[in-house]
Amino acid sequence: MLSEAIPAADCRTASHTESVLPNDDAIRKSAESPESYRAAGVDIAAGNALVQAIAPLAEQTRRPGAEAALGGFGAVFDPRAAGFRDPLLVAATDGVGTKVKLAVAAGRHQGVGIDLVAMCANDLVVQGAEPLFFLDYYATGHLESAVARDVVGGIAEGCRRAGCALIGGETAEMPGLYTGGEYDLAGFCVGAAERGTLLSGAAVMPGDVVLGLASDGLHANGFSLVRKVLDRENLGPDDPAPWQPQTGVGEALLTPTRIYARPALAAHQAGTLKALAHITGGGLVENVPRVLPEGMAVDLDAAQWPLPPECRWLAERGGVPADDLVRTFNCGIGMVAVCGPGDSEAAADVLRAHGETVYTIGRVVGETDTDGARCRVQGAADAWAIR
Repeated sequence: MLSEAIPAADCRTASHTESVLPNDDAIRKSAESPESYRAAGVDIAAGNALVQAIAPLAEQTRRPGAEAALGGFGAVFDPRAAGFRDPLLVAATDGVGTKVKLAVAAGRHQGVGIDLVAMCANDLVVQGAEPLFFLDYYATGHLESAVARDVVGGIAEGCRRAGCALIGGETAEMPGLYTGGEYDLAGFCVGAAERGTLLSGAAVMPGDVVLGLASDGLHANGFSLVRKVLDRENLGPDDPAPWQPQTGVGEALLTPTRIYARPALAAHQAGTLKALAHITGGGLVENVPRVLPEGMAVDLDAAQWPLPPECRWLAERGGVPADDLVRTFNCGIGMVAVCGPGDSEAAADVLRAHGETVYTIGRVVGETDTDGARCRVQGAADAWAIR
């Protein structure tokens, strides 16, 4: 493995890992050439050029704690320089799933870079942690520098939105493992909270108010079903979106995941929150219960927020019933906040002041009041006209 570290705050490596070599003759011939690795499908020069090209993108994400000039094999972050006295570290890792396949088909790559940061940073903030730094892994069969720059440019933009530094990453070129311009992404984010300030949901009780923060479309979940419906409807990324005809299917569905880090932290620091839930795979019914104490549940009223048009179209054309819809997609709610009755208006005010669209969507109840369901979305079929 050949690695090259770049200076300053980003010590990304350009890792060139071979997979399936062509055949014995090709290996023998390429071994006689100074370009033997390139003949095997791995372009070291292109990888090194990419590392240098993306260094300025990482530089733009610098923040307190990630200011040292770094090089070599790892990156350093100083929590004290970031203002923490006795921090607990919180870590998260995630990917973008098969939304990447739609990005490749559409030739639109920056958005999935933002998605990658969002999926990790939003998971940190629900625990009351401030995102501090981010690392990415970009793997492909053949390194296309323009595509990789777009992806990493999106990652850098996501880091700016989340307030974290892009301090490292890995670019792996693996011929034979990925084909046809395919690539995959993984992200790793670390945040921190002062000891005693984590959001655990332990104080949630019946009567608490549930707020929903609007999503920016589907975010990055459910795309295996999305692509299946698109195939059935014979729709390509450049075709007009049936639910938004002035926009192409690819552009409409590749809207990046909303990053809630700054508004959610502001509401937490104002002392208005008891719990937060990031609505990812599994939708509302699977994610909200993750932050509730045993014996607690939430009753949500689907009439209190609008269903995004792409969700309605998927339900109609894909034959997805309401019960499955709320278990697959975010259905227009990307983050849920739980507040005491006396704090919900103040929390909503803080969130709206930071640009969020906020709905009061339900209440916390005892689990016995929902027939054992930890999250019940009532009236979805009628409110959203889904049959």
